[in-house]
Amino acid sequence: MNWIYLILAIIFETIATTFLKMSNGFSVLLPSAGTIAGYILCFLFLSYALKTIDISVAYAIWGAFGILLVSVIGIVFFHEAVSFLKVVSILLIILGTAGLRLAAS
Repeated sequence: MNWIYLILAIIFETIATTFLKMSNGFSVLLPSAGTIAGYILCFLFLSYALKTIDISVAYAIWGAFGILLVSVIGIVFFHEAVSFLKVVSILLIILGTAGLRLAAS
């Protein structure tokens, strides 16, 4: 169940960060409220996951997949530039996360 909590934390962090972009510096009400609610739920589920998952592993997975998902959202929906270096850098973050997970096993 704790891995499901971690997945939910990643999803809500991604939603909250997307709303943060849409809030225009907290000047648009609904995305601002979505940002706050998303981060509250994110950290609630992350705290549940940390009951049994090592903090180094959980935080690395949370961060890496958050970066991956937010980067994809930025590219697809906000038309951010994509480059070979950006893609390789994201892949290196994911590989490092996998290494931490393997080291914890």
